[in-house]
Amino acid sequence: MAPDKNGNGLDNFAFAVDGGEHFCELPDEKPMPSEHDRNKLAYCVTDVPPWYLCIILGIQHCLTAFGGIIAIPLILSTGLCLQHDSLTQSHLISTIFFVSGLCTLIQVLFGVRLPILQGGTFTLLAPSMALLSMPEWACPAWTQNATLVNVSSPEFKQVWQSRIQVLQGSIMVGSLFQVLVGFSGLIGLFMRFIGPLTIAPTISLIGLSLYDSAGMNAGNHWGIAAMTTCMIILFSQYLRHIPVPFPTYSKAKKLHTSKLYIFQILPVLLGITLSWLICYILTVTNALPANPSQYGYLARTDIKGDVIGRAPWFTFPYPGQWGVPTVSLAGVFGILAGVISSMIESVGDYHACARLSGAPPPPKHAINRGIGMEGLGCLLAGAWGTGNGTTSYSENVGALGITKVGSRSVIVASGFLMIIMGVFGKIGAIFTTIPTPVIGGMFLVMFGVIAAAGVSNLQYADMNSSRNIFIFGFSMFTGLVIPNWILKNPTAIATGVVVIDQVLQVLLTTSMFVGGFFGFILDNTIPGTKQERGIVAWNKVHEEDSSTTIESDEVYGLPFNLSARLSSLRWVRYIPFCPSHDMSDHTSSSGESTPESTDSLDAMKKAAKKDSAHTIISTVAL
Repeated sequence: MAPDKNGNGLDNFAFAVDGGEHFCELPDEKPMPSEHDRNKLAYCVTDVPPWYLCIILGIQHCLTAFGGIIAIPLILSTGLCLQHDSLTQSHLISTIFFVSGLCTLIQVLFGVRLPILQGGTFTLLAPSMALLSMPEWACPAWTQNATLVNVSSPEFKQVWQSRIQVLQGSIMVGSLFQVLVGFSGLIGLFMRFIGPLTIAPTISLIGLSLYDSAGMNAGNHWGIAAMTTCMIILFSQYLRHIPVPFPTYSKAKKLHTSKLYIFQILPVLLGITLSWLICYILTVTNALPANPSQYGYLARTDIKGDVIGRAPWFTFPYPGQWGVPTVSLAGVFGILAGVISSMIESVGDYHACARLSGAPPPPKHAINRGIGMEGLGCLLAGAWGTGNGTTSYSENVGALGITKVGSRSVIVASGFLMIIMGVFGKIGAIFTTIPTPVIGGMFLVMFGVIAAAGVSNLQYADMNSSRNIFIFGFSMFTGLVIPNWILKNPTAIATGVVVIDQVLQVLLTTSMFVGGFFGFILDNTIPGTKQERGIVAWNKVHEEDSSTTIESDEVYGLPFNLSARLSSLRWVRYIPFCPSHDMSDHTSSSGESTPESTDSLDAMKKAAKKDSAHTIISTVAL
């Protein structure tokens, strides 16, 4: 799961627009309380903005996802015994950028076909850390001491590579379940039994279970961590409605000033960058202690300074780069719990993305294809060795509402840019030099938002009902108590069968699984109406289906005119991930579009052709 699954970003403009005649309407689901222009998009999902605009907005989407993407390898490095191997950490960061870009291209071109970015998921992070916390995978004591670690020694390489190999194999096997559920159309069956009272504790416990990681990083210097947190809060909450004037140029207005809501677009990046800069100043002036044993030493920026010089300019991640993956049955079961959570959240993201990009609600075949492609993305992530999977990033979905640009061409550009970032090894190395207290400050905000995003799903249920209060409270509490007790008593599970012990150990130390399991069982067994349980409201928002119209096929049809080519084959209608309607209804025998087909997204947009004078003032995003 990605951070902040519920943002919609519709509360203001981030970009001023020249050439206001080129707009398309957002779906009229809820009338906006503000001026009429706020319901308009500069570019809809099927539009292709100028190449330079695609690049600029693509960079912005990469920067928006930056916090969530780099957080995962930095957290995993602790379980992989890599705290003192910055070079390998940089390789992990490069790999996750590369795979995120590759999976984004696959999803946009062949998956759900919406402008939705793919990246690492926190839903797989919790079971991964639970697996690595098992006694057999506990890091040797000498790996915790920087003076004893020789990062080039075969012994050290064997320690961390054996751990990431078991993660790779478990993720690859677990992702096959998501591939099956997506391409078989079973996701619809899952959604019938999973509602807000299952999702709320599951997602909330992802954020709450990571409190230890946030505390450990922030605790290295609470002052720096608090400063980072305050900056992110200041930018994202207090200053988000304040525009910043930037000089810009257009053919119509020549050189002039435009306003950009930069604080709302990049609050995390700005907060981290400023804190990073302050840490650098404090390091240069020796205001921070130079003795490794003193408190605050880890806030210095020169601790890992050599990693940038040691990192290669170019690195090409490839499948199996850490060795042959191995499979742990316990790890597979843990990953399955995360995969199910990720699938359900992604369905909600697809609908939110469709609303914000001016597209019709996604039909079932597009949802099935999207979930299946996410499973394929997790399979690729496991093969490449990110130590994680992929999911849809909803903070980037929210960015669509902020920028008013819903074109999937922009996300394609983002995918290529992330691949390029993954190939340049120096970029990953730079990210590893961020002081741990700065990372801790970011975690305090990020994990808190994840926990709150889970709770926000309760808006669909009747929380005046004592039934629902009991289910949510019990699920949350047991999701905290049972994993905590198991971690303190690792030998308590002794069935006599080692494999079963390992499976139970991983599942019962994964808070999200425990809370989600109790929420699922109780919600489906304790009597209650669908309206009381929130199923009615949940289905209305998350399971709305699109009729098979030309507009729908323009957005969700298979690329390269495959939909039209397959429409003549009767057996295609039985394939859950293929468009099932007959395209011939909308075309003549000669293959030309009928008058009905012209009543499509192009007619809905009511926009003139784009010309060189039409420019969104987004160049100031950099």
